[in-house]
Amino acid sequence: MSDVVLSVSEFVSVFNQTLENAYPSINIVGELANFHISKNKWVYFDLKDKYASVKFFATVYKLPGPLEDGLVLQVSGSPSLHPMFGFSINVQSIKPVGEGSLRRAAILLEIKLRCEGLFDDSRKRELPYPPNSIGLITSGESAAYFDFMKIINARWSGLNINFIDVQVQGDRAPEQIISALNYYNSHEKLVDAIIITRGGGSAEDLAVFNNEQLTRAVSASRIPTLVAIGHEADISLAELAADKRASTPSNAAELLVPDKRIVLDHMTRSKVMMGEFLITITSNTRAKLVDKTMRLADIVTQFARELRQSYTMRHQILTAYNPASVLKRGYAVIRSKDTRIIKSVKRISMNDKLDIELNDGFILAKAEHTRIKSKAH
Repeated sequence: MSDVVLSVSEFVSVFNQTLENAYPSINIVGELANFHISKNKWVYFDLKDKYASVKFFATVYKLPGPLEDGLVLQVSGSPSLHPMFGFSINVQSIKPVGEGSLRRAAILLEIKLRCEGLFDDSRKRELPYPPNSIGLITSGESAAYFDFMKIINARWSGLNINFIDVQVQGDRAPEQIISALNYYNSHEKLVDAIIITRGGGSAEDLAVFNNEQLTRAVSASRIPTLVAIGHEADISLAELAADKRASTPSNAAELLVPDKRIVLDHMTRSKVMMGEFLITITSNTRAKLVDKTMRLADIVTQFARELRQSYTMRHQILTAYNPASVLKRGYAVIRSKDTRIIKSVKRISMNDKLDIELNDGFILAKAEHTRIKSKAH
């Protein structure tokens, strides 16, 4: 083998074939150094430890989010010898490791997304309360799933729960959760709300929910979202991007639906209060009706009394002016031969025949003499 002479390009080709067979993919952990991006597309950096440094090459699409020198990363990639630029590792995936690096990477990403307005309150939507249907995304074997289902079924009935079982930690988790979100958002019949949840865990376990692509997918959902990750103290970027955050999976169920026992108790008390209110209203209405009836009766009685008095007065007047009443008092009515009533002696001539009406009969007379009264001075 030592007698074999290779050209430079042949050596590069043979060396790369050897690397490809021996190390098709390798995982390396180290501290990030010399990180820079060229032309907004190409990424160059080193991973180093106390004794060595290795060069890496990637595209910006492989980045999990903003990075800075000093972070501890685990990088998966394939080693190769470039004909012009020497040895490096072509990156397949990158993830921060260690609580400090995970926290710092999440802070860098939060600053970036917050500047884009991804967490603004103005973007938040109200969740239907209670919803008729929900899409639940979590691990079917997790305590979070059983806690959520136990609480929500105990609190409310008849809720349609569409469940998608996904991994909630590990390299495949972000892709599965994003796929579940896309399913609910593209389905013909949309659910009322999407719930993403998992229980507590280490910083590495919860790092899935600080993934940039997942956080953006939560923010972009056209269905209102509720995200509950970890314990109350844990706040992930996916929770910040959601329309509503819950502190725990159990709290998510409590926020989604009311407690049916409290609702039934409230309905019972409302029914009693409504009955008492109706009794009061009926009693008050009856009292008002009795009062108005009595007042109306008084008005009718007064009107009838006044009408009776008016009738009596008018009757008396008519009686007084009745000719028959006048005749009873000794007066007479004199009519001429053509039956006209004589009101003046000037209307009578000598020998005129007169018809005199008294109270109890008539007298036929003839005028023999007339005399006009002298006027009083």
